Amino acid sequence: MNEWGEAPDEAYLPPETVLSQMEMAVIVCDRFSNVIYGNSFARQLFGFGGDEIIGHSVLSLGIAEEDHEQATELARHVLKGGVWEGTFCNLRSDGTTVYTRAHAVPLRHPSGAVDGVVIFAREALRSNQREQDRYGLLERIGERLAGSLELESTLRRVADTLVPQFADHCFIDLYSGDRLHRRVSRHAGDWTPPPGTWAEVGEPVSYPSGHPSAKAMDRRDAVLVEDMIQHRYTAPGEPSQRFGDEMGITSLISAPLLVRGELLGVMSLALSNLSKRPDPHYDGFDRDLLGAIASRVALAVDNALLFEEERDTALAFQKHLLPGDRPPPLDGLQIAWRYEPARPLESHGHGIQTQVGGDWYDVIPLSAGRVGLVIGDVEGRGARAAAVMGQLRAALRAFAQDDKPPADILRKLDEWVRTMTRPERMRSGWNSDDLVRPPLVSCTYFVYDAWSRVLEFANAGHDPPLLIVDGEVGELPFESEGGMLGLRAPGMGGEILFNEETTELKPGSTLVLYTDGLMDRRPRDDGEYYTREESREMVRTAVAKVARGGVEAIANAAYDAVPGDIDDDVAIVVIRTAGEELAVEERTFTAEPIMVSEARRMAADTFAGWGMLDEQAELACLLVSEVVTNVVLHATATPTPRREMAVPVPAGPRGRGGEPLGAPPPVQFNTDFGALDGDPFEGGAFDEDDWNLGAKLGRREPPTKEFRLRLRRGNDAIWVEVFDSDMRLPRIRSAGETDEGGRGLYLVDQLATRWGARPTADGKAVWFELPLTPP
Repeated sequence: MNEWGEAPDEAYLPPETVLSQMEMAVIVCDRFSNVIYGNSFARQLFGFGGDEIIGHSVLSLGIAEEDHEQATELARHVLKGGVWEGTFCNLRSDGTTVYTRAHAVPLRHPSGAVDGVVIFAREALRSNQREQDRYGLLERIGERLAGSLELESTLRRVADTLVPQFADHCFIDLYSGDRLHRRVSRHAGDWTPPPGTWAEVGEPVSYPSGHPSAKAMDRRDAVLVEDMIQHRYTAPGEPSQRFGDEMGITSLISAPLLVRGELLGVMSLALSNLSKRPDPHYDGFDRDLLGAIASRVALAVDNALLFEEERDTALAFQKHLLPGDRPPPLDGLQIAWRYEPARPLESHGHGIQTQVGGDWYDVIPLSAGRVGLVIGDVEGRGARAAAVMGQLRAALRAFAQDDKPPADILRKLDEWVRTMTRPERMRSGWNSDDLVRPPLVSCTYFVYDAWSRVLEFANAGHDPPLLIVDGEVGELPFESEGGMLGLRAPGMGGEILFNEETTELKPGSTLVLYTDGLMDRRPRDDGEYYTREESREMVRTAVAKVARGGVEAIANAAYDAVPGDIDDDVAIVVIRTAGEELAVEERTFTAEPIMVSEARRMAADTFAGWGMLDEQAELACLLVSEVVTNVVLHATATPTPRREMAVPVPAGPRGRGGEPLGAPPPVQFNTDFGALDGDPFEGGAFDEDDWNLGAKLGRREPPTKEFRLRLRRGNDAIWVEVFDSDMRLPRIRSAGETDEGGRGLYLVDQLATRWGARPTADGKAVWFELPLTPP
């Protein structure tokens, strides 16, 4: 007889026989995570027929993509001598899904070295450790809910985790106002109920009194129907009742979605004949488990709803701060723009709290059909960046109305940015001594004249736009990158220079303006990110393919060029110049009263040639007369030069106080027009032809002044500009009842659509706009 603990010789079994009879999957991997052994139960559990996985990675067991990182962590931990336990989602070869509970230990050599990994696995919820595996499911639900703050994504993750592992059918209904609407309807095997039977996603749901879902919401507790055959409940409708009977619903659990005492809706799970299960019934432990799951789901749903509300508020806030959906019609330009906020990325855990940011763009109508264009980006994201962006856009639109050069506009905007946020000590947190500094802003401001095709611009640390000419994609060259707005804090020395640059765009040229979100942090398939150079090259390639297409096609191609979710908001503006020349007439006149009629005649002939209606042309000619008359009057009303009395002090004896002694010298008048003696042209500012008879008496007449009249025609308006060398800008003044003048600009202000005056390099330009009604 053998001693206790000693097995008889005839009872010896080889290890292979023991492993093949185990009701547990046994997988052995080497140090490189390649499978070197799998018992027969592993083949049944993971759904492979023979030894085709031997020698392949453990991922060949069908581990779902979202669990690949977990499998890597398992190998890393166990090869260091540790023990690992967790739950995996496995996809079988027949397309079904199974959740497995895995326990991994080191495979040790007799010397003690770790040579590999041994994995023991069972189907979750279908094992001798059923309660432990159910808690594993609860753990998985928590991990899935922590992955997103978007409502649809949150609900989808819950349904994917519960079906088909824990249920054949999953329904989630949420309140919208006082009505319950179906938000999730998920079924095992991607099965879909026929139309008109069970409520579809988006449809309202009304549970009758006594229904388990109604009871769950009334009682604020989970309700279990262990055997549906023994209990008959009134369904929401006759088709629903009949179809439920046909499906063979065997068991049901409904749990309310409660958070902070507020009822958000109800979640229901059901088992049916849709799948084969050893025991198609729920029990009391399952009810408690679903109650715990529902509590976590309710909190996640509430967070997602709050997040969506914050997102909608921020998006609406930014939408009203940016231009409208459609660009305004502009002469000589085709424009398309696109703004996209960043979406929450799963790799961020809880995602981006507020996706909107400080990207901004604008198109600003200026004088005489000229257009101001801006693209910019405020650092950071969130409500503060969007608020700063809105203030910047409003300030720039106001500054742009001065019609000053782009560099001057940026200097003024930089001064405004540096003073818009006063340094304040933060009131909370450990950094209470830190000072809140002004935001940093990058932008480029352009001014385009469609009639001359001249583009003026100045840059403040922004990326240069793409330039498409004759189908070739390049970049608009920037001679100076410029410093970002707000870079120089108040009180700091130095000066940020913004250089004025000018170029002429060829007919049909296209500019693609964009913010850095188009290029930054796009994830690749390997988990890394595209570099800016790689992203820029992909954008160029995509734009080149549609370079001869429309501006909308170019905007879409630029946005879709780099794959992957964007990590920052993106603004894109595409601008194309006209291929045809725009109508313009221009002539220079001497600033004499008789030339007012000549200017009016030139305008009348031009308007007639453009096919304007008589009433329109007559009104336009009237305003031309008023503006030209105002220019002539001010040009000819040159103030009389002031004469100064010069008393020369002769050399000779002086008194104690320094006064000369003797007779006073003769008094002579020295004027600005020249000396009374000597060469009459000496020191003069005019040519000999400018002299008149008074020059013989020592006086010079100023040269004849000129003004220039320019007429422009657009699709919907005409513009009249009058240029002269007088630097004084006109203003409207109140004329008395008996005054003969002072009403010219008042008429222009009342009859023109818009009018104004802007400084030029050698004077000023007075302009006005009139609508053009087609004949």
